Parts: sequence; structure tokens; C-alpha cells
Amino acid sequence: MSSSELALLIAVPIFAATLPLLAGLKFESVGWLIAALAAAVELALAGVVVRRVAVDGRYVHSLGGYPRTYGIELVADGFSAVVVSLIAVVTLVVLAYARRGAPRDNSFYSAFLLLCGGLMGVGLTGDVFNMFVFLEIVGLATYALVAADRSGRAALAALKYLIVGTAGASLYLVGVGYVFVATGTLNMAELAVAIPETVGYADPLIVASFCFVAVGLSVKAALFPLHTWIPDAYAESPDTVTAYISGLASTLGAYALARLIYAVYTPAFFESVPLAGDTLVAFATVSIVAGSVLAVIQSDIKRMLAYSSVAQFGMIVAAFGLATEQALLGGIIHLLGHGLMKTALFLGVGVIASAYGIRTVRQYANLGYRSPVTVAAIAALLLGLVGIPPSIGFLGKWYIAWGAIEAGAPIVAAVILFSTLLTLLYVARLLETMYFQPADGIEGAVGADGGGVRLLSDGGSGDDGDGESDRPVSVGMVFVVAALSITAVALGFAAPVFESFLGPFLEAVL
Repeated sequence: MSSSELALLIAVPIFAATLPLLAGLKFESVGWLIAALAAAVELALAGVVVRRVAVDGRYVHSLGGYPRTYGIELVADGFSAVVVSLIAVVTLVVLAYARRGAPRDNSFYSAFLLLCGGLMGVGLTGDVFNMFVFLEIVGLATYALVAADRSGRAALAALKYLIVGTAGASLYLVGVGYVFVATGTLNMAELAVAIPETVGYADPLIVASFCFVAVGLSVKAALFPLHTWIPDAYAESPDTVTAYISGLASTLGAYALARLIYAVYTPAFFESVPLAGDTLVAFATVSIVAGSVLAVIQSDIKRMLAYSSVAQFGMIVAAFGLATEQALLGGIIHLLGHGLMKTALFLGVGVIASAYGIRTVRQYANLGYRSPVTVAAIAALLLGLVGIPPSIGFLGKWYIAWGAIEAGAPIVAAVILFSTLLTLLYVARLLETMYFQPADGIEGAVGADGGGVRLLSDGGSGDDGDGESDRPVSVGMVFVVAALSITAVALGFAAPVFESFLGPFLEAVL
């Protein structure tokens, strides 16, 4: 049976990334159409992968038919199928939003498609060096997108991301070098066998390799204190870019770390070197608390959500480090849920910013009555972020806390509860502001008369102050946010589906 869909998931967006630039020689605004068609193809291919994994289980595709020893291998299993589906869905919905809310130039969509191809490569590769290659593609495309609006602050944020991200990738590559010197192979499946049989888990080269890989990928996943790039990158990039990278870029960093833990080093490494697992969980636990505390004190909405991601990824990495069935299941579910919820939240923030030009918590005063659909969707997503049932946010946290107790780590479970309370603190502050805080007397807030407000599809006045109607926000933009919000709630009922689909993967790696 052909497995070419795995190669096509990577090749289609990378090839399509060249087309807006070529077509741009004659057409000015063809980039979105090309990107949308490529995204639709990606979603169809992802559906093929999910269906095949559900029916046949894990399968591989060797590029060119070469043996895995010196060839390139792509792997699809329950975990990668979930991640590939997330990438495909988020890509399509962000592009639907971008039809009105993104930069128009063709080069933007070329970088966007290149990023999509790199993300797919990270999700499917079965080779540790090629994972580095795809991580670099992701990094380079992200740097360009963060600076897409060409402002000075965005350029500085992109430069910071470039410096920190390059350092993380370099550390990862050093770790790959150590494991290659120790075993003589780069294929993940062969490494899983070669490490215990050739040198042993406690060999200094293997321990050093894990340390460099873990630190390098922790930079990509934005764990505290390696998170310094994330607030500026999220806050200063265009809203469409923020939504895309918040949902996928760091998500794939956390995925890459989990993939290497379970496909290369395996849980047996943590049994032989318990300090490695304990240290990873400890740093992730600190990230949960630090990210939550930093989010509480923010006044800018995008920065608040950025620091929230630091906490959420700490929770996910802690789950992967605990190496129990429930914790790993919870980590995967929370990875998926966080990607969907953060994408939707930043798109919702983009809708509000496009319509009203506001960015801070105080300026959201009484906004629930000015834009009821968008704000209701944001509110539901924020409650999902807290972990209020029913939502996929609750489901992920429940399994992670269960896994922590199962692993004999009640401190992690307690920290998750404490982080939930901190998340509730800044979420409740925003909800109170949106629904119960009068806008009178607050600079920049939208008053009851709506004066000077441009049209918002679910409640704006359409009056921009000179009698003309301006539509900076389309019905489609609002619909995307609402649809993702409903999806995040609906997935809270999907525990049996996740358990059934991911069961074979969990049995294989644990």
C-alpha cells in the first residue's frame, strides 16, 4: 500500500511556497488563493493519515526506497497523526481568517506555506538530524513572519527570536552529534535499539546528548527561563501570525521533545538515569508557576496569553517527563487543546483589535455588549484554558494530574491545581472587565454610544466618525473564532475517542 501521503504533506506546502513569488511577477494578490488551496490539500492528506493510522496502526514511508540506516524515513502513528491533524486544521482556519485580516503581499504567504511544510516535517520525520533541518525551516519562516508588518518593534522581536532560537537549535544539534558518535546512526527506531545494546543508557555521551537535546527543545517550547523570546514575538507580530505560531510553533517544539523521549531515549533511560527525568519535570513544574504568575501581572492581552503559554507548555512537558500512560495521554490531549484554544484566542483578540484598535485588559471594558459573539467565544476559550469542564482544557489537565498521582509526584498535581487558580485569577479579571466594567472614563475603551467605532460583524456601529462605513472585520473572521470555541468545548466529551485512537501508541512506547 502506498504511503506517499506522508511525503506529500511536507512537499505540497514547500512547493506551493514558491508559487506566490513566481506568480507575483504578474499578479499582485494571488498568494492567499494559492495558500488556501494548499491548505485544503493538506487537510485532505491529514485525513488520509488519520484514517490509515486508525485502521492499520503505525506505518512508515522511506523516501526513495532507501534503507533506514542511511535513508530518510517518515513515520505516522497515533501521536504524529494528532499533530499533523492539528497543523492542517489550524493552517486552514488561520488562512480563512487571513482572507481579510492578514498582510496582502505574496511573500507573506510564501513564508506561511514554508512554515507549514517545516511543521509537517517535524511532525513526521523519523530521523533526528532531519528533525533539526525541519526545526530550522520552522525557525527561519517564523522569524520572517514575526517581522511581517515591518515595524521596528516587530523587527526587534524577530531578532530576539532569531538569536534565542538559533542558540536552542545549536544545542539540539550538539546533542544529536553526541548520540551519533555513540551509536553511529541517526534513525530514531535504530537509536532506540542501539543506545541500550551498544553503549547503555548511563553512558556519558548519551546523558550529555539528552541534556543538550532537552535544553535545545525547551527553548523551542518556551519553558521558563528559556522563554524570553515568546512575549515579544507574540505581542509584536501581526495577529494572524501570532495565532499561527502560538498554536503550532512551540507546540511542535514540545512534540519534538516528547518524540525523542519516547522514540529515541525511551522511558528506560529515565529508569537508568532518574536524575534526568526528575530534572526535566522539575524545570517544567517551575515553568508552570512562573508562566502563570507572569500572566497575572500583564495588562496587554497578547502578552498575558503569551505568558500563559509558558505555563501551559510547562504542564505538557511535565506530563511527558512523568512517563506514565495517563500523563502521556494527558500531555498529548493538552498539546492538541492548547494549540486549538490559543489559535482561537489570538484570532479573537485580532478581531477586537481590528474593529476597535484596543489591546489592554482595561480597554476591554463592557465589550461583551458591544461584540457579543466574539467576546462570548473568547470567554468560553478562556474558561477552557482554566480547565472548566466541559472543555478539552479540562480533559488534558485531568489526565496529567491523574498521571502525576500515578507516578508518585503529588507535587506536580498540586502545582497544576495552583496554576489553575492563578489562571482563573487573570481570566476572571478579564471576564469581569468585559461584562461588568463600565467603559466610561477609560481611555481607549469603547463607549456605549459606539462613537468612532468601525463596523464589527457581531455588534459594531459602522460609524468611523465621518459618516462612512468601514468593514475591517468580516463575518468569516468572527465565524472562525466561534467555530474553534465550539470545537474546544465539544472535544471535552471526546475522552473515549482519544483513548481508543492513542491506545496503540501508548502501548508501544510505555
